[in-house]
Amino acid sequence: MRTPRLVSFLWPFSGHRRVVARWALLLCALAVTAGAVEPSAIASVPPAAAVIDRAAIAMRSDPEAGRRAAEEAIALLRSQPDADLEVRARLLLCDYLSERDTGAARAQLDSITALLPHIRRKGLAAGSFDCRGQMEESDGDHVRARDYYDQAIALAEREHDSEMLAAGLFSRGYLMGLQGHYASGLTDLRRAQTLFESVNLPMHSLTTLNGIAILYNRMGDYEQSRHIYERALKAQRAAGLRREQAVTLYNLGRVHENLKDWNAAEQHFNESVRVARELNYARAEAYSLQGLADVANARGEPLTALAKLGSAAELQRTMPDARLRAQIQLVRGESLRLLGRYGEAIVDLQAALKFFGDTESLSELRNTHEVLAKSLSDSGDWRSAYTQLDEAKRIAELLFRNQIDERFSSLKVEFDTHAKEQENAVLMRENEASQKALAFERQARRLNAIVILLIVLLAIVLGVLAVYQSRIGRRMRRLAMTDELTGLPNRRSVLTRFEPLLQTGSIRACAMLIIDIDHFKSINDKYGHAEGDAALKLVAEVLKTLREPAFSGRLGGEEFVAVMPGADIEMACAIAETLRQQVMSLDSLPWLNERPMTVSIGVAVARADKDSASAMLHRADVALYEAKRAGRNCVITEYLVAAQSKARASDGTEDAESRPPLTAGSVEFA
Repeated sequence: MRTPRLVSFLWPFSGHRRVVARWALLLCALAVTAGAVEPSAIASVPPAAAVIDRAAIAMRSDPEAGRRAAEEAIALLRSQPDADLEVRARLLLCDYLSERDTGAARAQLDSITALLPHIRRKGLAAGSFDCRGQMEESDGDHVRARDYYDQAIALAEREHDSEMLAAGLFSRGYLMGLQGHYASGLTDLRRAQTLFESVNLPMHSLTTLNGIAILYNRMGDYEQSRHIYERALKAQRAAGLRREQAVTLYNLGRVHENLKDWNAAEQHFNESVRVARELNYARAEAYSLQGLADVANARGEPLTALAKLGSAAELQRTMPDARLRAQIQLVRGESLRLLGRYGEAIVDLQAALKFFGDTESLSELRNTHEVLAKSLSDSGDWRSAYTQLDEAKRIAELLFRNQIDERFSSLKVEFDTHAKEQENAVLMRENEASQKALAFERQARRLNAIVILLIVLLAIVLGVLAVYQSRIGRRMRRLAMTDELTGLPNRRSVLTRFEPLLQTGSIRACAMLIIDIDHFKSINDKYGHAEGDAALKLVAEVLKTLREPAFSGRLGGEEFVAVMPGADIEMACAIAETLRQQVMSLDSLPWLNERPMTVSIGVAVARADKDSASAMLHRADVALYEAKRAGRNCVITEYLVAAQSKARASDGTEDAESRPPLTAGSVEFA
């Protein structure tokens, strides 16, 4: 049984390309974190790609799970078409189906052919030739299989696709080993192994090494072959590659057969059967059952061998594997000969002889001639037996000479390769220091780029924090200078703005109003604080109608203040009267139907000499107090208060000549 086919097209990144990709993704992620790059600008990995990678891994451990994952990827690609990804998925299915259903495998190849004009990675086309070669090889047409492998290799070399080239070399090298061209096969396999290592595919390289072990086994170097298989089996068990384990266990059984160690051979065949059944891997199970039958014949147990072969033949009928069918016929011919059923044995052996002759499989051809000679001899046909024995001897000599020649050629190839490696090692040592320096320089550049990016990120973060802090500061300042309930500036804010106006002397006149809601306590007591707050907000809305440069604020409680730069006493009184009437016209509170809401207003005007905000507040407050005494819902100016005080001071009589020349503002407005 051959080593499972390699699917090198499964890995989109390899070696240094994966390292570069990781750095790119890291930098993009940092840039997104900093807000420098929009997340949508970074190309996301298609979901189907991850599923295909999962399928590739599963094919080497659980083929059924790999098939399901590949079909899932194709279903995903219906909504997001990608020719490269679909070809990769269908090549996986082609590999799976080539061992089970030739018709279904050819259907996959037809779909791949339709996609090839649209692929970006042109080297993927080599995979279709490789899969076609596998199917021809399974059907026993080694000439056409070799032609397809040659086409795959030529295309991969033209497209400089190392992974696809390695896969084609592996397939051709194995086929050449079957045909006895061991040196050429080893050359292809070793080149494939080197290529797989160069693109960082170690498990593919290990599978290729198993192919090399098969050729060593065919050349008669059983110990070397056994050593390679045991090493591979250990690595496969560590990696959980159960499909590969089933194949390697079968090949180990074959090596122990050649070493005549029947117990070890039986143990490995049985273990291969167990793993294959757990995976539902019919091909490996059938090959291993045929191996157990061979061991049974060697022990003189033909009935046991026929039972094993019956199970193997049932499995073989479900798969397109002409070589397996011929090997089953060879072993069954030996079993029937041991049972004395010579006619049946000869029929099976002649069928096997035709296949091995057509495919130039010298080792199997020699064995078949030997068993056929024994069967003819036991049946009494001495002349035909002699002919078959003579042919077996001729093929054995040819095989022996071929093994000697090929081993010599392979040793020469190994020597030339070793010499070349020594020369390369010298050159590598000379360049090692400079390579390390370059590596350190590249690492330093990468670190510098990261540091610069982090500095930029830090600057952005600090900028964001500064903006945020500035906004917080403005908000805190706004809260400190604003009355929370009404939204008007508070006492501090009004005085902060008003005081500089008085000090600069840039205004010819300035008036101040203090507005107090009449009977506000009774509103709170009778209707509740919620209604009181609503009344305050309504009065605030009235004050907000004042136009610049006038401004207003809340002094506290039910008292408000309005400042009107550039306003004399007449203008201030007119504005105050307007405000009073606007308050009386409010109608949005439920209790206003009982009585209107009113305000009392005290008016003060800045004096020509130096004045202050606190002095004006005091004078306006005194005027407000006088408005309250006068019955509320009126406007009183500081001049009227002064005149009344003067009149009271002169025994209650009012001096008309001493009244200020103000008529509308000096009387109570009712």
